[in-house]
Amino acid sequence: MKIKIAPSILSADFSDLKSELKRMEKSGADLFHIDVMDGHFVPNITIGPVVVQSLRKSTCLPLDVHLMIEHPEKYVDSFVEAGSDMITVHEETVSLNGFKKIAAGLRKKGIKAGISFNPPTAAKRIDKFLPFLDFVLVMSVNPGFGGQKFIPSSIPKVIYLRSKFKGDISVDGGINEEVAGRLINAGASILVSGSYLFKSKTPKFTIERMRNAGI
Repeated sequence: MKIKIAPSILSADFSDLKSELKRMEKSGADLFHIDVMDGHFVPNITIGPVVVQSLRKSTCLPLDVHLMIEHPEKYVDSFVEAGSDMITVHEETVSLNGFKKIAAGLRKKGIKAGISFNPPTAAKRIDKFLPFLDFVLVMSVNPGFGGQKFIPSSIPKVIYLRSKFKGDISVDGGINEEVAGRLINAGASILVSGSYLFKSKTPKFTIERMRNAGI
């Protein structure tokens, strides 16, 4: 399975987002990860559909929109209309039936459906969602703010999910080159990284090293 690198725009320079996206595109990024926070489910507020719409105009790469929000079913359509290619909601915010409805609606529109879960949540809680998923997102930091340290207990969760799931397994939080190798060897296929990429003076080489870290 190809290893894909997803810069998280939470760590980008928001005064010049278009240039930041182009810099990562030229450096070999595969998709962009967009954190949407509502100040309720997580202790921070970030962006909404209007910003996603602007990002869509600035890049041809897929947009993975991570809804860290309460009642995601109320907002999914707005983010789809804004140009999302992938939508992630949290296990902590939806029931199985609720997610099935969201996933069915997304697939009708050609959008990939994923589910995420926070570090305190056991990986086995995702089992019931697996038949309806295109991808899984493992949070390897407590969501809300960028620049946090990677939580090592995320690795056994990736191993567990890979034993049950053939689709993409994405991991988000505190990922650098050293952590990337451990995650790839555990079965991760999408690595989300924010400050480590956007603060790099040579993002092309940083991305290449991350992508090949499991070799």
